Amino acid sequence: MVYQKTIQKTVCVEGVGLHTGKPASITFKPAPEGTGVYIIRSDIAGLPALKAQSRNVRATQMATVLGSDLFMVSTVEHCMAAVAALQIDNLFIELSGPELPIGDGSAHCFFEALQTAGIHEYEGFRKYIYITQPIYFSQGDKHAYVLPYNSFKLTCTIEFPHPKIGKQKIELDVNSYTFERELSKARTFGFLKDVEALKVRGLALGGSLDNAVVLDDHDILNPSGLRYPDEFVRHKAMDAIGDMLMLGYPLIGHVVLHKAGHDVMHGFVERVTSSVDSYRIIELAQPLSYSSTVSQNLSLAPRFA
Repeated sequence: MVYQKTIQKTVCVEGVGLHTGKPASITFKPAPEGTGVYIIRSDIAGLPALKAQSRNVRATQMATVLGSDLFMVSTVEHCMAAVAALQIDNLFIELSGPELPIGDGSAHCFFEALQTAGIHEYEGFRKYIYITQPIYFSQGDKHAYVLPYNSFKLTCTIEFPHPKIGKQKIELDVNSYTFERELSKARTFGFLKDVEALKVRGLALGGSLDNAVVLDDHDILNPSGLRYPDEFVRHKAMDAIGDMLMLGYPLIGHVVLHKAGHDVMHGFVERVTSSVDSYRIIELAQPLSYSSTVSQNLSLAPRFA
C-alpha cells in the first residue's frame, strides 16, 4: 500500500518576502498521521493556524493567498508544490510573518529543504481523489479540466504576446523525480512595466533579478538568461501543482490547463471538490510508477475509502 508521509526532522528556509522585501522564514515540522498540511504564524500570540485547503484561499491575484480571521499569508504556491511533489501529507509550516520567503523564485529551496529533512512513513494509508468522469472549468478563453487517467499527468499551455514567450506547452507525468528535474527550478516571471507599477503601490519590494525572470518589451533582462528554454510554462505548471494541493488529497487524473493562472486554478479546485459524482476517494495497492509507460498500464487496485 501507499502510506501517509511526513518529514523526519525540523528544517528551516530563510530569505525575503517577495512583496514586503522584509526578512521571511519558515520552519517545516513533522505532523501526526491524518493531520494534513497546516500553516502556523509563530509571530502571533496563540500561534494561530489554518489548513492548506480551498476554503481558506482568500486571494489569487499575482499569488495564492491563504487566510483566516486572524491572519493572512501570501505566495504559498511554490512551497505547496514542493510538498505535493514529495507526497507529504502531514506537515506543520511555521511562518515568522505574512509571506513565505521567495528564494530564487522557484520551488527549489523548499524541495531541497524537505529532502534534507527526510521522509517518514506512517502506517495509515494515503488517500487519493481518483477521477472517474471529466470535470471542466473555464473563465473566458482560460480553462482547466481533468480526465480519468492512471496516474497524475499534467498538460499545461500558456500564451503571451511577447517575443521571448509566445505559446509554450509542457506535458508530463508528475512525481518527485520529474518535478525535481523538470519543474522545481523554474522561476517566477514578470514584465518590467508591471514590476515598476507594483513597486509604486508598495508591492514586489523584494523582487529582483535574483528571484524572478524579468522581461522588458523585447527581451529578458537577467544576464544569465533562462534555466530551461521554456522556463515560463514550466513555472506555470509548478504553480498549478501547488494550487492543486488545496484539493485536500492528491489527484489521480490527467489535468489539462490553458492560460490558467491562480484564479482559474482556484475555480478548478472548487469545481473538482464539488463534483462528487465524478471522482472517488481511494487507497492504492502500490505506488504510482516513475515511468509514464508503466503507469499507463498499471493496475491501481483501488480500495474505496
